[in-house]
Amino acid sequence: MAPQTLTRRDKTPGVGLQAALAAASNQGKPAAIPSPPETADEVKEVCDSFTLDSFTAEDAWELGHLLYARLLPFSSQKPTLISISLANSSQVLFQCAVGSGTMPDNELWVQRKRNSVLRFGSSTWLLHCKYNADEEAFRAKFGMSQEQASKYAIHGGAVPIKVKGVEGIVAVVIVSGLKQHEDHGVIVDVIRNNWH
Repeated sequence: MAPQTLTRRDKTPGVGLQAALAAASNQGKPAAIPSPPETADEVKEVCDSFTLDSFTAEDAWELGHLLYARLLPFSSQKPTLISISLANSSQVLFQCAVGSGTMPDNELWVQRKRNSVLRFGSSTWLLHCKYNADEEAFRAKFGMSQEQASKYAIHGGAVPIKVKGVEGIVAVVIVSGLKQHEDHGVIVDVIRNNWH
């Protein structure tokens, strides 16, 4: 079965920025982030990756700001890093810290999560579920040394973006700073609410 192709609901330029500005001026209680499924089969079926009708720098800008707006209410307790990059060059199209307190370690997590998506072609949450969070089993499966394995993360929070008619992954969307199921869940939530 071919994956569903999603289109941005509101293609008005700056809709994401408007959402971010609205969130900044009205920081209420954070809305709970839906938890993703915890079995590999369910993750594959409903939230491993998303196929869009297109993905441009403008789409990355809008998605990044929509993520920022969604994460801002959590920022006083859980600062996060959002990163959206192209898959073919790792060129960063959008990156920002949400709240004070992100550390250089968040950037390392972003890189490790990106590496996992690009090498294995799936979300890091799927890898987490597939290997039952057992990093040693993951390392052994692919014959990696400890040093090689340290370049990858099987913790939720990195989701591949595909485009209809294009072979392979086009971009990687990453969130780092929350609990790993929330890192993944917030990406899924924002895409589902803003693409149809």
